[in-house]
Formats: sequence, C-alpha cells, structure tokens
Amino acid sequence: MILHLKVDDKWNYLCILLDLSNRKIIGSAVAKNKSAEIVRKAFFSMQSDLRRIQLFHTDRGAAFKNEVIDNILKAFNIDRSLSSKESPIDNAVAESMYSVIKTKFAFKREFANIEELEIEWFDYINWYNNVRVLGSLGYKTPAEFC
Repeated sequence: MILHLKVDDKWNYLCILLDLSNRKIIGSAVAKNKSAEIVRKAFFSMQSDLRRIQLFHTDRGAAFKNEVIDNILKAFNIDRSLSSKESPIDNAVAESMYSVIKTKFAFKREFANIEELEIEWFDYINWYNNVRVLGSLGYKTPAEFC
C-alpha cells in the first residue's frame, strides 16, 4: 500500500509491505514520488529472505504493476495477485491497516522533512510490530504471533 503524507507542505509517499499471515510490517520506504522506485526500495528494506515470499498481493496501481516490480517478483520467484478492479474488499487487510496508520500515525500531522518522517515511521513500526496487540491475532503483537 502507498499512503500520501505532508512533508514540508508537499505530498510525499510511504510504501508499506505487510505480511498477511501475522499483520507485521516487513518493509517500507519513503519517497517524494509515487512510483515503482518506492516499491522497489520497500522490497529491499526487508530484513528477511525475499525468496521466502510466495505471493505479492496489491491493488492495480501503476507503482505496483510495472516492469520494475515484475522483474523483482520474477527474480525471487514470487507470484503476483492483483485485486479486482475498483474492489477494495480484495485488499481488506491492507485497507484496514491504511485506516489505522492514517488515524494513529498521520492524522493532522505534517513532517518538517523526510528525515523526520523516516525517524517517526521507524518508531511507529516498532510500536506496531512489537507493542500493539491485535484481536485478530489472539491479542498478540505481530512479532509474538510469528
């Protein structure tokens, strides 16, 4: 998923990769532009072996459906799944997380610069993965559920 956030009165973007099995944020990237490059950076921010990913599910946005991402998926033998056109329910877990991040992390916030956004986001990932319990995970954190 890609969110837009205000940084120094301009829109910047945050790409988040989520593991659907435990709702853990496994990769992310911040950029000034919404493009395949932000998704590529999010993939390569992951701390685990990309060859362990079996399926990459996204909406049909241009940042996800392009040659750059196709090459990453092919290189690591990852299957692609795209939501149906104009059907957010196909991506319900990501849409739910999008809502949480918009209300808990980004609501009415403007970051002074990308560095501030990255530092705040890094702290949020730690909280989200290691402190916040989820009812869907038996009231465990994503890190505990692994």
